[in-house]
Amino acid sequence: MTKRIAMATIGTQGDVQPYVALARAMQDQGYSVILGTTRDFESMVTGYGIEFWDLGDSIQDFVKQSQFERAMSQSLLVNAPTLLKQGQRIVNQAARAAWDMAQGADCIILNMNTSFSIDIAEALDIPAIVAALQPLNSTSEFPLCIYYGPTFGKTINRLTYSTMTVQQIYYNLPRNKLRRELMGLGPRRNGGFFKDTDGTPLWTLNAYSEILSPRPRDWPKTSIVTGYWMLPDNSGWQPSAEFMDFLGAGPQPIYVGFGSMPFGADRNTDILREAIGIWPGRVVVGRGWGGIKPDELPADRVYVIDRAPHDQLFKHVKAVVHHGGAGTTAAGLHLGKPTFIVPQMVDQPYWGRRVHDLGCGPKPVRRRKLTPELLADALSQLDTNADYARNAEKIGEMLRAEDGTGKAIAVIERVMANYTPKGVRKPALLAQDWRPL
Repeated sequence: MTKRIAMATIGTQGDVQPYVALARAMQDQGYSVILGTTRDFESMVTGYGIEFWDLGDSIQDFVKQSQFERAMSQSLLVNAPTLLKQGQRIVNQAARAAWDMAQGADCIILNMNTSFSIDIAEALDIPAIVAALQPLNSTSEFPLCIYYGPTFGKTINRLTYSTMTVQQIYYNLPRNKLRRELMGLGPRRNGGFFKDTDGTPLWTLNAYSEILSPRPRDWPKTSIVTGYWMLPDNSGWQPSAEFMDFLGAGPQPIYVGFGSMPFGADRNTDILREAIGIWPGRVVVGRGWGGIKPDELPADRVYVIDRAPHDQLFKHVKAVVHHGGAGTTAAGLHLGKPTFIVPQMVDQPYWGRRVHDLGCGPKPVRRRKLTPELLADALSQLDTNADYARNAEKIGEMLRAEDGTGKAIAVIERVMANYTPKGVRKPALLAQDWRPL
C-alpha cells in the first residue's frame, strides 16, 4: 500500500522551496505526498505536480505591512506585540488546517514554524520528523545561527540557544488549546522544537550540506545533515532579448538582491546607486518582494529583473550579493559564484560567516551597517579576487555531487519502518542504536 506523507511549512519562499524539492523526490519514488503551506505558494507546489493544502493567508502580505518594516528598522519593542498576535493567528489557522490535511497520513514532516505538527502526529500516532534549514539543535561548537557577534567559548555558545526556549514559548501559547480542543490531548509535558511531548528526541533532517556547515560532534544521533534539497527549475525561464543585449554590452555583471525581506527600499536604492558610482562595474538587480526602486538607478549600468529562478539567473553573473537566506546562499554556491552576504535577520548572519570562512567572499556586513563605500569595496573584491572565484567553484563542485533528498528519503523510510505506537518502543528504536547511513 502506498505510504502517505504530509508536509507542513509556512514562511517565505526559502521556507517552502526545499519542501517542494523533497516532496517531488518522494513522489518520484512512489509516495503519495501532500504539502501544506500558505496560499501564496500554491502555484509553486502544484506546478511540480504536488498536492497542495491551504494553510492560510499569504505570508508575503504579513511581512510587507508597514508595521513589520517599522519593527525591523525602528522599534521591535513597540511593534512586536501586535505582530506577535498576528503571527499567532497565522499559526492557529495553519494548525487547524494541517489537522485536516494530516488525516490518513503515515508520517508528517514539519519545520519549526509548524511545530504544532508534533502534536498532530502524537494524536494520530504517526512519526513526526523535523526538517531544519539551518543548524538549530543546541551545540557548544558555535552559537545559535541568529547570533551576530564574537564568540566566547563553548559555554556561552550553548547558552545562546536559550533563545530557542523563548521562541518555543511563543509557539506553545496556542498549542495546548489546540491539543485540547482539536486533538483530544492533554497539555504538553516537555518543550523544545526537537522533542516529543514525552521528551523523546525527534528525528531531524538538516537540509543543508556538511561542506558548508559541518555536523557538530555533540549533536544527538537523531539529528542528521542530509545535504541541500535543491529544486530544479521548471518554469522554462529564459533571458529576454533585452537582458541578453545588456549582458553582451560589457563585462559580466554581479547580481544584487535582498530576497524576501522588503525592508528599507529607499535606503537600499541609495546605497546601490552611490556604490556603483564608486565601483565602475555593472549589476543585475533582483527585486524579489521589494527592497529596490529601479527607476532611480542608471539603466546603462544596471539591469533590473522582477523575478527569475536563481539557479537560472545566477548562471549569467560573475558573483552574487544577497541577504544570506539559506536557499539563495545554496543556489549561488552550487553554481560556484563568489558571494557577499548582507544579513538582516534569523539565520542570515550564520551563512554570511560560513561563506566568508570558506574563502568564497568578503566578510558579511549587516544591512543596517552597510554603506555605499562598503558595498563598492565588496563588489570590487568579488570582481577581482581570484581566490574567491577558485574557492567558490571548488565548493560548487562538491555540492553538485551530493544527493540531499536521496539521503533524506532513506532516513524517512527507516524512521517509518521502525515506528511503533507510544509506550511500545523497541530497543532498536532508541537514538543510541541508530546507525548512520
